[in-house]
Amino acid sequence: MLLTELFGQRKFVITGEVGPPKGIQINDLLHSADKHLRCVDAINVTDCQASMMKLGSLATCKALLDHGHTPVFQLVCRDRNRIALQSDLLSAAFFGINNVLLLTGDHTTLGDAPESKPVYDLDSVSLIQAAAALEKGFDLNGNKLEGELPRFAKGAVVSPCSDNVDVQLFKMLAKVNAGADFFQTQTVYEPEKFIDFMEIASGFGVPVMLGMVILKSANMARFMNKNIAGVSIPQGIIDELDNDKDKARSGVTGVNIATRVINECQEFCQGLHIMPMGWDDKVAEVLTGLKNKRNS
Repeated sequence: MLLTELFGQRKFVITGEVGPPKGIQINDLLHSADKHLRCVDAINVTDCQASMMKLGSLATCKALLDHGHTPVFQLVCRDRNRIALQSDLLSAAFFGINNVLLLTGDHTTLGDAPESKPVYDLDSVSLIQAAAALEKGFDLNGNKLEGELPRFAKGAVVSPCSDNVDVQLFKMLAKVNAGADFFQTQTVYEPEKFIDFMEIASGFGVPVMLGMVILKSANMARFMNKNIAGVSIPQGIIDELDNDKDKARSGVTGVNIATRVINECQEFCQGLHIMPMGWDDKVAEVLTGLKNKRNS
């Protein structure tokens, strides 16, 4: 099912996320998804996240689809030119994978093959435009498609807690104008900033899903503050993770933090995107703690 249909039903949409392995052994990923992620509406599959070479997002999406999950195909501009990007979108639609998240992608210098040449023939805005053009029966050069046309729920990303919110709002509006159907945010730990952001962003008329990474340790939080753009984790949360390391390691603290922040933000967004970072078994715990239970 298209996520846009769920939003249209005014459902609070919940998605999870998995990262493909560095290899072709996917049984563990599928087992974890089958066991722990049946509680979400769809599962995002990262596309060589952090510029690390992994099994492809499209292949992993197809495997999840075959296991009865609804996948979200993440597609980044870093590794492909416009021919390959449009071809991959058509390939996804051919397989019945119609939910897509379209991103620019981290630079290759951040990954495990820093000498790799980045492509960036398109950026996230023009990639959204390409997907929208395919839906209308044309490629980016105006060449006509043959036969049945693809249909996508086109997702994009935004960072509400960025140091420069005005730039984020400008980019978000550009993506809306390009055809974005919904947004996922970068992970949020400052509800006040998110609520202030949504006071403006809600005027764009496009559903926004709150992003949430389940924190595993204070060191993880410090690393994210230092290295991940658009992430701001308050010192109070870092202290909370530091104060009881056993609870942090077991996931109790991370789940409590996630649930608390989501509960403060839930009425200001239309969905939730949980990034468990390997803690798939904690997703249901987070959802159980929500004060406003999801629509059935």
